[in-house]
Amino acid sequence: MAEPRPSIAMHGEPALPADFQAFPYVNPDAPKTGRVVYAVQGSFDSVNPFIVKGVSASGVNTLVFETVMRRSADEPFTFYPLVAESIETPEDRSFVEFKINPKARFSDGVPIKAEDVAFSWDLLKTKGRPNTRQSYAKVVKAEIKDNQTIRFDLAGSNDRELPLILATMPVLPKHAIDPATFENSSLTPMIGSGPYVLKEVKPGESVSYERNPDWWGKDLPSNRGLFNFETIRFDYYRDANSMFEAFKTGAYDVRVESDATRWATQYEFPALTEGKVLKEYIRTGLPKGMSAFVFNTRRPVFANPAVREALALMFDFEWANKNLFFGLYARTSSFFEGSELASSARPADDTEKALLAPFATAVRPEIMDGTWKPAQSDGSGRDRTIARKALGLLKSAGFALKDGALLGADGAALTFEILVKSKEQERLALNYAESLKLVGVAVQVRLVDDVQYQKRLQTFDFDMIQFAWAASLSPGNEQNFRWSSQAAGSEGSFNYAGVKEPAVDAMIKAVLAAKSRTDFVSAVRALDRVLLSGHYVVPLFNTPDVWLARWTTIGRPEKPALTGAVTESFWRAAP
Repeated sequence: MAEPRPSIAMHGEPALPADFQAFPYVNPDAPKTGRVVYAVQGSFDSVNPFIVKGVSASGVNTLVFETVMRRSADEPFTFYPLVAESIETPEDRSFVEFKINPKARFSDGVPIKAEDVAFSWDLLKTKGRPNTRQSYAKVVKAEIKDNQTIRFDLAGSNDRELPLILATMPVLPKHAIDPATFENSSLTPMIGSGPYVLKEVKPGESVSYERNPDWWGKDLPSNRGLFNFETIRFDYYRDANSMFEAFKTGAYDVRVESDATRWATQYEFPALTEGKVLKEYIRTGLPKGMSAFVFNTRRPVFANPAVREALALMFDFEWANKNLFFGLYARTSSFFEGSELASSARPADDTEKALLAPFATAVRPEIMDGTWKPAQSDGSGRDRTIARKALGLLKSAGFALKDGALLGADGAALTFEILVKSKEQERLALNYAESLKLVGVAVQVRLVDDVQYQKRLQTFDFDMIQFAWAASLSPGNEQNFRWSSQAAGSEGSFNYAGVKEPAVDAMIKAVLAAKSRTDFVSAVRALDRVLLSGHYVVPLFNTPDVWLARWTTIGRPEKPALTGAVTESFWRAAP
C-alpha cells in the first residue's frame, strides 16, 4: 500500500533521511547579503519561461518560481519537500498524490492550494512548451481531494518517471494568470512563490531580481544554504569577446568558460595574477553528454545515413584539438559519455540484445559489440586514408567526385550550410568546412545573431548546427523531446536532427518503464547504440572538468554537488 513520504527517488531510496537539515553541497550558515552579477550572451524578449514564443530572461524559472518538490543536485533523480511536503505513489506508479505545505505562499501573500497545482498542470499541458505538453498529456486526470491535497491519475501511462516529472512542475498562481494571454511573449513580471521577485527589466540589457523578505520557504531544509544574495542581476552581451572583457574588469562576478583557447591563453589579466580572481577546475559526476554538429535529416541532402556517416568521418578532431584547443579536449563517442550509461567500448548485454531484437537492422554490428569509435586521423588536417573511406561511402550513395566537386546522379553538387551563433562556433565550422573540401563538399558557414538563431532552431530552419545535449545520470522523458518521432514534427522540440526511428521510440519506452537500476542502464545503453548507428550527428569533444572563474568576493562551498558547482549555493564573501 502506498503511503505519504517526504522524498522520492527514481530508482532505489533517497540518500538523505526524513529529518535532514541541509543538502551536503551547501553551506547552511552562508551569509545572506550582497549582490551577484552574472553574464549572458544574447538577448531576451520575454519573462515567461514556460512558453515557446520569445526568448525568456535568465533566472526567472529558478528564482521567481518554485517546483512542486526540490530536486537534489547530489543524486541522479531524487526529490525532497518544497511546495509539497509529501508525495505518495504506489509501486506501479499508477498515481501520484502531493500534500501541499500549508505555509506555502505566493509572493503576493496568497496561499498555494491544490487548485493552483491543478491549474498549472492543465495550463502547461495545453499551452506550455512541447516537452511539457507531451509529459503532462499522459495524466488521465487531476483530482483535488482538499485544499492541500491533489492526486494525479497516471493509469496506462507505463511511465515510471511521470510522478517525478510532476514533482518538477512549476507552481503557477491561478488567481494571477489569464490563460487566454498566457502564450503571448511579455515583459510584465509574473507572480511566483520563489525566493526572489522580478525587480527591474531592461529589454536587451539586463534583468534584476530582489529577494522576497517574506519568502515562505526560507527555513525549509531543502532551501537552507541556497539563494544567499539580496539581489541578482543578469547582464546581456552581444558577443563573447566583450562579455569576457567585462569579466576581467569586474563587471560581473562568476564565469563558466566554454572556450579552450581563451581558458589556456587569456586568463593572465591583472585581477587574476593579483589573486582577486580564482581559476578553478570543477569535477562533476555527470555524463558529458553529446556536443556535435547536427544533421537536419529533414533536408534531402542528409536523408541517406551513408552520406551522414561519410561527412562525419571528415571531422578531424586530432588536428582541431592540437591546433585550436591546446589539447584540452577528449573525443566524444557516446550520448552519455564518461558514465555507466555509455554504450561505447562495451558489448551489449543480454538485456540490451533482447530489447533490440525486434529491430535487427537498427544497430550496426561494431556498435553492438562495442568496438566502434569515431575516426582517428593522423592529425595532418589532410588524412587521405579517411578521405578515401568517406568517398567510398559517398559513392555507395550515388555520388562521384568530378573536377573537385562531389556530384549526385542528377549532376547536382552536394552542398549545405552550417548555421552558427558565435565566433567560436564559426571558427570550428570553418575548420570542418575545410576538411570537407577534400571530398568535394562545398559548405557555407552563416553567422547570425542569437535571436535569429533561436527562431530558426525552433522551426528547424537550418541544414546543420552545432549543439550540445546535456546528460544526467537519470535520463527519461526529455529523451522523447530530443529523439522521438513525435518530437521530430513538433516545433520547439530539441529533436533538431529530425530523428524518426521506431527503434529509438521503443528504447525510450524501455527507459521509462525500467523498474531497476540495472534494467534502466541497459535500456539507456540500447538507446545510445541506436542513436550512434543512425549517424545523426558528428560527435565533437568534451572536457573532464567544468572551467569556472570567479572573483574572490564570491564564496562557494568547498564540496561541489554531483552535478558540479551549484551557483544557488554561492554567497557574497568579505572583500
